[in-house]
Amino acid sequence: MRQRQAAMDRRRAREFEAFVAGAAGRLLHAATLLTAEPASAAPRAQRLLTAALARTYARWDELRGEDPYDVTRQDLALRYVHGAWRTRRHTEGTLGPLRPQERVVLMLRLYEGVAEEQTAALIGLPPERVRVICARAVARIREAARVREAARVREAASVREAARPPEAPRPPETAPIRKAAK
Repeated sequence: MRQRQAAMDRRRAREFEAFVAGAAGRLLHAATLLTAEPASAAPRAQRLLTAALARTYARWDELRGEDPYDVTRQDLALRYVHGAWRTRRHTEGTLGPLRPQERVVLMLRLYEGVAEEQTAALIGLPPERVRVICARAVARIREAARVREAARVREAASVREAARPPEAPRPPETAPIRKAAK
């Protein structure tokens, strides 16, 4: 009996490791989008993903017939939604100016390609509300991009102006000297 249980545990661990090897990168990117942390240093996103993967591993035997990626992604989104009220600070990145609910909707709808109805069911909102949140979030991102671009152009112009060498003073204009008529 113990040998059989040990063999099942080893098989389960191998299957889960294979799943993590294939899906962890994309799931970490989704978590990074949610937390709006820089990809190079994303401790909140890593904690979020670790908790979601731990729950998936705990339920691994129950997932027969279900896509473990979908289950983990849903857990990731729900963990973020339920914990986002504690982290209301403004963060950097493309999704930084968005509210947590807007980030979840955009991540699910645009990055993951989840249908509007499924997104609505997952986060507990009507599909019409998900549509409005998605449109509003996209508009906010576009406006933020326009503001960043305008600031970048102003910055580049001021750098060019500061780097330009000063003009040499021009000699005063003098009247042309005419040759005297002979």
